Amino acid sequence: MVNKSDNPSEPFKKALAEATKAMANDPELNVAFSVDPPGMTNDTVRLPQVTRRMTRSEVLLARGTADAYALRIRYHNEATHTKYAPQGQMARDMYEAMETARVEAMGARAMPGTAGNIDAKIESEADKLGYAQITEAAQAPLATAAGYLVRHLATGRALPKGADNVMNLWRDFMEAEAGSTLENINDVLADQVEFSRLARQIIKDLGYGDQLGDDPDQQDQDQDEDAEQNAEEQDQPDSEGSDQEDDSDESEQNPDDEQSEMEESQAQVSMEDMDDMDMSDDAEMADGEPPLEPPPPPAHSDADPNYKVYSTDFDEEIKAEDLAEPAELERLRAYLDQQLEPLKGAVSRLANKLQRRLQAQQNRSWLFDLEEGILDAGRLARVVANPTTPLSFKQEKDTEFRDTIVTLLIDNSGSMRGRPISIAAICADVLARTLERCQVKVEILGFTTRAWKGGQSREKWLSEGRPQTPGRLNDLRHIIYKSADAPWRRTRPNLGLMMKEGLLKENIDGEALEWAHRRMCARPEARRIMMVISDGAPVDDSTLSVNSASYLEKHLRDVIAMVEKRRAVELIAIGIGHDVTRYYERAVTITDVEQLAGAITEQLAGLFDNDPRARARFLGINKARRAG
Repeated sequence: MVNKSDNPSEPFKKALAEATKAMANDPELNVAFSVDPPGMTNDTVRLPQVTRRMTRSEVLLARGTADAYALRIRYHNEATHTKYAPQGQMARDMYEAMETARVEAMGARAMPGTAGNIDAKIESEADKLGYAQITEAAQAPLATAAGYLVRHLATGRALPKGADNVMNLWRDFMEAEAGSTLENINDVLADQVEFSRLARQIIKDLGYGDQLGDDPDQQDQDQDEDAEQNAEEQDQPDSEGSDQEDDSDESEQNPDDEQSEMEESQAQVSMEDMDDMDMSDDAEMADGEPPLEPPPPPAHSDADPNYKVYSTDFDEEIKAEDLAEPAELERLRAYLDQQLEPLKGAVSRLANKLQRRLQAQQNRSWLFDLEEGILDAGRLARVVANPTTPLSFKQEKDTEFRDTIVTLLIDNSGSMRGRPISIAAICADVLARTLERCQVKVEILGFTTRAWKGGQSREKWLSEGRPQTPGRLNDLRHIIYKSADAPWRRTRPNLGLMMKEGLLKENIDGEALEWAHRRMCARPEARRIMMVISDGAPVDDSTLSVNSASYLEKHLRDVIAMVEKRRAVELIAIGIGHDVTRYYERAVTITDVEQLAGAITEQLAGLFDNDPRARARFLGINKARRAG
């Protein structure tokens, strides 16, 4: 029986990745697909995500983007490009646009099929930016128009809709000012050095010569002349040698005079000045201590000072509503509700059970043997038996869980894709509603990374020469689905984000747990409960490839130990399909995601139980389950 891939887009992605490597003539090139904006480094190309639906627009955009990056790798020399790059922003933008047009035109000549693919990419970008609706040249970017004109002249192809509008708005001006220079494009297209010189001339013709900076060719010529001059001077005898020798002779002839002058200058310092100097010296430096060194940079982790992060510049703490448009969130939420309609009733019943238990505790929580309050009828028998016994009164008290916050920290890694993340989302949703009715604050957080196999942090590490033991090399993405103070009805659509294609990537649990712990410790509630929902150990390929295999796992254990030692937060965990009891002291593992709702409810009910013996029984049962 032939096994078909669960995702029909995977064969296309693999084929496109191999084609990109072949076109770029780089078999070691890494090709990744992401919902993040496309990008390229020395060894990685990030392409737009292709969903399971594989729409025509998705496929064409991915192919066009892949071809554009592959051609740049093949025909572009970064050193040459940097050498001739202008200094001013506008001039640099035109220079970049024209170089992009050059490499794409080179590809169209050698591989005509790339021209159509890149046309689709240009059309998509132009449509997104609304280029077709622009009516005045002042509204259209001149740099983009210059790149479009160079591409049109070099390939002879008509531009896609929208792009042609931008080019035509500026075309008369560009041909009037730089027409003679533009005629030579085809002659220098294959030579990047000559083309760079021509691009600089076009920029000058268009009136931005003041942004070009120094002429790199003239600088090279001056450097060559300086080098020749220095070589000639080294061959000539030193003309100043005699003068220097005379000066040295004079200084050698009068050593006593110099010494006497120094003694006289020192004698001019008064005793008062000496006292002031001594006092200032004593004030600034006591007992000859060396000056204080600047304090070391703060550690990235409170749990482990040795845990390193290469760069935090690209980490992200973001609200769910900022990662998708409101219409998309509503659509994803509707998809989530439809997918989990059969399970919703069972989860709701369990949630109602939890609510009844909590409200029962609330209604029956009393302080007894008081001197005022409500007469305790249950203790009147003692008064009848012994009239000297004073009357006993009682007062209702606030239960322990009233001043409580619960945080759900949900693993948003790729391994949670499908049924596990769906169940986690709906359980979080129902639990938020339930606890909100019981006046318990609820916060729902998620954690993942911004990219697969390293993001911009890894790119920075590569560009800086790959230092040893860099620490964490991926970019964190910490998501706030529901803050503690936000009402459930306003954040309900946010949970649909977990269904978004391409959101779930890799998981760095230790830093996420530490982040959630800091958020909880800043809350005013007296009791703080954190529930972690995960399906296994932390995984980030980019980090683990350059550090020890247990690097992330060790940090997770250190963070858990810190949280449990400080006792500011009660920590429990639920593992889906994988044993997490080896990390967390209080944890339960479920083998079927259908059990998640019941596990969440029972865990919370046990924690909220006011009877210490009942809580002990609950914890003992869980420990027995883990041992079994």
